[in-house]
Amino acid sequence: MFALKRSPETPDRDLIQEVLDGSEVAFAELVDRYKDRVLRLLSRYCRDAIECEDLAQDVFLKVFRKLHTFQHGSQFFTWLYRITVNAATDHLSRAGSRRLKLVEDTGVFERGCDAESPTAPLEAQELAAVTRKIVEGLPEKFRTILVLREFEDLSYTEIAEVLQIQLGTVESRLFRARQRFKDALTREHPELLPNGDVAGATRGAKR
Repeated sequence: MFALKRSPETPDRDLIQEVLDGSEVAFAELVDRYKDRVLRLLSRYCRDAIECEDLAQDVFLKVFRKLHTFQHGSQFFTWLYRITVNAATDHLSRAGSRRLKLVEDTGVFERGCDAESPTAPLEAQELAAVTRKIVEGLPEKFRTILVLREFEDLSYTEIAEVLQIQLGTVESRLFRARQRFKDALTREHPELLPNGDVAGATRGAKR
């Protein structure tokens, strides 16, 4: 995306200041440092690699144009994630689709297939397909918070910064999102529940 690189030890704050002072090298380092995380997050919304690359380009262009508005009271990556999430949801809206195209990811489950079992790959694929289907059916605010928490492993505080909502709202919304997920899993695929217990269907909260 950008060829120039600098030392990875340079703090974000220093890089940002250098970018604001006109350094292209500093911006290239900032992009290089976060482009993989941005692409990974975008891939939760779109399974087309070329489309994800295009969206990532748009994200970093917005970052460059809005960098002067960044407040150092929060972490840079949460500010970047907010721009990325907004770009992804805006793209889906423009495409006339409100359905989240999540790639298969079994991380939301804790069932734990036996790796020695010859049927383990098929079980993992089944879990992945079910995960994708259920999460796609959730309202956007619940889909996004599950993506940030269960797939991106952001803390509650980081999610609050990304979505610009109160910590209490993060907790209540995530609880409701997990409950909807577990209700759908119980209703549609009870055989996939770990030991028949809905409490094990999603990862526990980790602050």
